[in-house]
Amino acid sequence: MKIVNNSDLDDIFFSYQEIPEISAVQDILNDIKTNGDSAVKKYTANYDHVEISELKIDIAEIKNAYRQVDRSVIKTFEDASRNIRRFAEEQFSQVKDFEFEIQPGVITGQKTIPLHRAGVYVPAGNFPLPSTVLMCAIPAKVAGVDEVILFSPPRTNSSIHPAILVAADIAGIDEMYKVGGIQAIAAMAYGTESIKPVDKIVGPGNKYVTAAKKLVYGAVGIDFIAGPTEIMIIADDSANPEYIAADLLAQAEHDVNASPILVTDSKILAEKVLEHVQSQLENLSTAAIAEESVKNNGIIILVDNLNQSIDIANKKAPEHLEIQVRNENIWIPKLRNYGSLFIGEYSVEAMGDYNCGLNHTLPTNRCARYTGGLSVKDFFKIQTTLRVDKEGVNSIGAGAKHMGEIEGLAGHANSVDIRIKDLNGQGN
Repeated sequence: MKIVNNSDLDDIFFSYQEIPEISAVQDILNDIKTNGDSAVKKYTANYDHVEISELKIDIAEIKNAYRQVDRSVIKTFEDASRNIRRFAEEQFSQVKDFEFEIQPGVITGQKTIPLHRAGVYVPAGNFPLPSTVLMCAIPAKVAGVDEVILFSPPRTNSSIHPAILVAADIAGIDEMYKVGGIQAIAAMAYGTESIKPVDKIVGPGNKYVTAAKKLVYGAVGIDFIAGPTEIMIIADDSANPEYIAADLLAQAEHDVNASPILVTDSKILAEKVLEHVQSQLENLSTAAIAEESVKNNGIIILVDNLNQSIDIANKKAPEHLEIQVRNENIWIPKLRNYGSLFIGEYSVEAMGDYNCGLNHTLPTNRCARYTGGLSVKDFFKIQTTLRVDKEGVNSIGAGAKHMGEIEGLAGHANSVDIRIKDLNGQGN
């Protein structure tokens, strides 16, 4: 992990990293779009090295999964689900249907209408991710989605990890499929003989899944294009270096491409954090991944003052942003670009990943400049309504007609004008 000065940061550090095009992805998408289940099974055999006859998980497999998962694990899932659901319900309560009279006789309104069918992608990777199941499925259910579908790569025994199946059942998933990778994205986007297409795909994945989501967008909605995970910690000399090192490593262990970053105005703190990073690596079971991430991508940025750290955070727009400083409430209003903000030394980012209620599916790669993380709002549409009576035509009709004339759209102008004339006894 290297220490650099704020003045040494270059434009690349603050730039959006383009998602690489992978030529094989489009070919696979096209094949599955054309050949359906047979193509899905073919690519599952090619890439996951598993021969599967039935793509859908049946009730017996779900019941068997419960027998393989310890009761304490099930309780942990249930407890986390409760908080995730409560937070999603609170979010949902902030959105409402309404109608109001914007001008005499002109009634405008909005309706919140849930999606019909949403697909949740859960990667297998180095570790099973049951938390991702809960984070993606529960907000969808709270929003009122009719059908929530899970896709996850099969293991060599042609089943999904039992922890994922149990989490999916607790979250209320309606259908589960043992399909991963590009083939899962294609099946969700286009459908096959045995899989109905979805309206939106959510959930993280590797570079192939990400490339596939980017290509199918339009045929289906997606949450966002996510890259490797990120954490940035803003700290002054009052912060606990042991806590900071632990939080940096917690993010680094996800992926060798993860970005653990500390921004501080204290060189002494920076040096202490480095010492703790090295000592904690010695006892970390995931040290091989975390150490490579820290070595290749880990940065400690020294600034002259906390204002500079705020500027760096807003420009970088990290996925996870922690702030561990004195008088934190002075600085928080100045922070505007982040996936989630963790305030104070006890607000551990790992709690955000698991059980505090926040969603851990967050924007990376500077996308927090224009979007937040996955939430209940991703699973419904805000659609508008209009009611106009005779008084309303007289109230705004002339203006609408004039706008049509200004834009040279005679049909628009005429569609209003015939109503105005009819109401004023001038119609045919």
